[in-house]
Amino acid sequence: MELLAFDFDGTLSDSEMTVLLGEQKSVADEMATITERAMNDEIGYATSLRERAALLDGLPMTAARRAFEAVALRPGAGDLIDALRDAGVYVAILTGGFERGVRAALDRADVTVDTVVANRLPAADDTLTGDVEGPLIEGTKDEALADLSRSLDPTTTVAVGDGANDLPMLEYAELAVGYEPKPAVEPACDVTVTAMDELAELLTERNVIKD
Repeated sequence: MELLAFDFDGTLSDSEMTVLLGEQKSVADEMATITERAMNDEIGYATSLRERAALLDGLPMTAARRAFEAVALRPGAGDLIDALRDAGVYVAILTGGFERGVRAALDRADVTVDTVVANRLPAADDTLTGDVEGPLIEGTKDEALADLSRSLDPTTTVAVGDGANDLPMLEYAELAVGYEPKPAVEPACDVTVTAMDELAELLTERNVIKD
């Protein structure tokens, strides 16, 4: 069995969850600036995530749900996931983003993956608290990928990502694929792609997806 781990924001989706949430509270520009600095490895990911979550303090859950419902998969991503799972590939999503948004996008596309490892935004009195919790704040994606590898013992491990917080899993994987990777990330990639159909062709050529 092959194991393939996707990043979500910037990879499976061209949405940026924290920016969508920020738009609901008129702090999207501040969110985007922090996100860009983190993805270019200018500040630590945990620091950036906490700074972005703090900007959402007091956002009503009704507004948060609107943001999560706006998260969408890239064109072709659902078909690629279906093809991978039909081929017997174990598909995981490892994201520092938020599980609610990932699940909303997958449900809307009627797509299923094997595992989602993501963070959460806690709420109290039906508003976001400005905190963030989950396994991928201080924890890293290579640790999550290694845990899956130990339990599955895959023949091949593939990682697909774009930003600095993807570097650990890209460096861990046997095949590291950059999806329009940031400049600081590209050197860690074995190959880069710019579209889902291009990624599908690559995975077919590498026999991850069998013809």
